[in-house]
Amino acid sequence: MSNVQSWIDQLNEWIWGPPLLILLVFVGVYLTIRTRALQFRYLYYAHKLAFSRHDDGAQGDISHFQALMTALAATIGIGSIAGVATAIAAGGLGALFWMWIAAIVGMATKYGEAILAIKYRVKDKKGEMCGGPMYYIERGMKTKWLAVTFAILGAVTALGIGNLVQSNSVSQAMSDILNVKPVWSGLLLMLFTGIALLGGIKSIGKVSSILVPAMAIFYIVGGLVIICMRIEMVPDAFAQIFRAAFTGQAAVGGFAGAGVMLAIQMGISRGVFSSEAGLGSSPIAAAAAKTDTPGRQALVSMCSVFITTGIVCTITGLVIAVSGVLGTIGPDGTVVDGSAMALKAFDAIIPYGGLIVTIALIPFAYSTILGWAYYGEKCMEYLFGEKMTKFYRIIFTLVVFPGAILSLQFVWGIANVMNGLMAFPNLIGLFCLAGVIARETKTFEQILRDEKKAKRDKKKKKRDKKLMA
Repeated sequence: MSNVQSWIDQLNEWIWGPPLLILLVFVGVYLTIRTRALQFRYLYYAHKLAFSRHDDGAQGDISHFQALMTALAATIGIGSIAGVATAIAAGGLGALFWMWIAAIVGMATKYGEAILAIKYRVKDKKGEMCGGPMYYIERGMKTKWLAVTFAILGAVTALGIGNLVQSNSVSQAMSDILNVKPVWSGLLLMLFTGIALLGGIKSIGKVSSILVPAMAIFYIVGGLVIICMRIEMVPDAFAQIFRAAFTGQAAVGGFAGAGVMLAIQMGISRGVFSSEAGLGSSPIAAAAAKTDTPGRQALVSMCSVFITTGIVCTITGLVIAVSGVLGTIGPDGTVVDGSAMALKAFDAIIPYGGLIVTIALIPFAYSTILGWAYYGEKCMEYLFGEKMTKFYRIIFTLVVFPGAILSLQFVWGIANVMNGLMAFPNLIGLFCLAGVIARETKTFEQILRDEKKAKRDKKKKKRDKKLMA
């Protein structure tokens, strides 16, 4: 097993080396320029749209809100809790800064992914919407082989990032806090996953729209309470984050220290894991949304990056920073990592604080598994047709169990490798279709201007009627 782990680590280092990191940032910056920094100009409107607008008469399977919650289900939680902890454990506190940078440019990437997903989506024989990178690469770029490559990687990646990592984090948390054996955690999670997947995207959307907001609020409030209890340490925590981002971090306790390049590598890779911006997974959910124009759902999808990385990841990182748990040695003699570090950080400040993480982590992981199951089956449907989706759901459900009992390092290594491979074809597609994204954005902005004008005219007519009366 040690030889396999060594090979995975080397492959991981090669895939997440400078080429992919540069490509991720470059595409995000390029789309920011082509959309004229849309992620800043429409940030407020995007969140207002996600939580208030309903396009029940538009084409699609689920609402804006359910599409956002399905996308958040696949990102918020493990990526924003265990993902942040593993980034800091390997790259130091400076990794959090590079997660923020990945999020800023990633918002433009996420917007571009969603706008293409809806523009090029199709209906299957069941009347459900199908979209995502495989469709916009094939129909927009006219490059079938690259679309097939993405779909294969997407179906396989879902088993890693969306399954193994989630069940592993749940079993670790339940073992640390509740002394539940990983075998039982895996079996229970596998059972509930199988039950939920029988209902397809509408069932997943409903489950996610209940679980995700409730658990996000619970975790955010718990994290903010802890930060407020150590508020005097927050300025120094931010100073450490910015300093370590550009100078690296010295050894602390069992933490061996980290250089700037490792902080960048871990920050961007975990930032992508958290927000999924650039991976090409979340536009598969966006394609199912009811929307009257691609731009509207694209703005809603963009919100998920701000919520996951800008809010939840930041809270997790600050709690770890003010708790002083970085470099702590666990009972097995190794440095505490992953969800165990988050649990320890919360426990260090308030009694039974780890329960906050555990209670939030389990439904987060469960909803993430459901979200990624949908992504994987849509990739499988693209490759082999609808008849294969039931078979994929069975395989996906069975893979939950081994994820619960495998080692943390092995599971995260596999997930990272799959993430990186999946990102390449999607980023190529986004770059080649940037002109389409820019044109669709101009069309959408004109629609928004016309809507504003119509509202002003309506108000003017009402005022004129009152004056005449």
